[in-house]
Amino acid sequence: MSNEIKLLDDDFIKIVKAIEQDILETRFNIIAKANKEVIDFYLRLGKIISDNAKYGNNFINKLSIALKLDFPGETGFSPRNLARMRKVYESYKDLDEFPKELEMISWSQNCILVDKTKELDKRLWYAKQVLENGWSKTVLSHQIDLELYERQAIPDKLTNFDNKLPIAQSEFARDMIKDPYIFELANISKKATERDIENAMIERIKNVLLELGKGFSFVGNQYKVSTNNNDYYIDLLFYHLDLRCFIVVELKNTEFKPEFIGQLGFYVTAVDETLKKETDNDTIGLLLCEDKDKLTVEWSLKNVNAPIGVASYKVKNAIPKEIMEKLPTEEELNLYINRLPNEENE
Repeated sequence: MSNEIKLLDDDFIKIVKAIEQDILETRFNIIAKANKEVIDFYLRLGKIISDNAKYGNNFINKLSIALKLDFPGETGFSPRNLARMRKVYESYKDLDEFPKELEMISWSQNCILVDKTKELDKRLWYAKQVLENGWSKTVLSHQIDLELYERQAIPDKLTNFDNKLPIAQSEFARDMIKDPYIFELANISKKATERDIENAMIERIKNVLLELGKGFSFVGNQYKVSTNNNDYYIDLLFYHLDLRCFIVVELKNTEFKPEFIGQLGFYVTAVDETLKKETDNDTIGLLLCEDKDKLTVEWSLKNVNAPIGVASYKVKNAIPKEIMEKLPTEEELNLYINRLPNEENE
């Protein structure tokens, strides 16, 4: 009897899991369809505004007033948003159809892409990143400002992944690398040491993970690996959830030197020997230098066994820590807003 109950319990759990998955997929499909309908409507409205462009802003202002009077509970009919509809429509009017990737991101994100980028390929690439990484419109805007496309999609990346990793993993790993990386850290001067930069990165680990990209999970800094007689310390150790492997990151606040590859290769081997499980793929090394000579890097990687990538990095000063500490938190702002008099009741 107990076995029957256990069997029923196991079956019940599977049924519940299947229903939960169905609910999530249905919810996503509903949201996606609703989003597509909104964008299609805004594009149709944008065409009408474009067709009446000869009347200038007067047409937009009068249309905004009319729509707000007819639909007082609806948002999105401000003159500014109506002008955006025209701009977005005119950006794609020569295409046979509106790109499907852009139908899957929000209207606000589409407006950001039109405002900040000109090339269609770049817009589609950023739309793909939004969908894969779950970026908000704020994050999307910031990544465009940091020229992520130019750093990740375009550069000639210096790695030996093609020779040292399986094809699928090699392509994924190459796509992961940016050049240069841009870390927004607080209180970092031009004379900062490698340890200063490392410590600042740990303090702002969320920003660092965002810059490194989707899939990175932080394991530790100054991570100790030991032989029989010696201890060694890895600057930063991550695990990549999609690549299913450890990633050793070494920081050098100087121009690339060939001997850096030997040190990083040793750390990669150490992680393979001490941490890597049978289900893990080979550990990857990522060397970040302030600058590099392409030919020197290529020669240094030519006969190296460990899979290693080399990229440059830049540090941008974020808001200083002492200022950040004096700014109100989100909770404090919400508390203050809730205490404000309600204008409707005055």
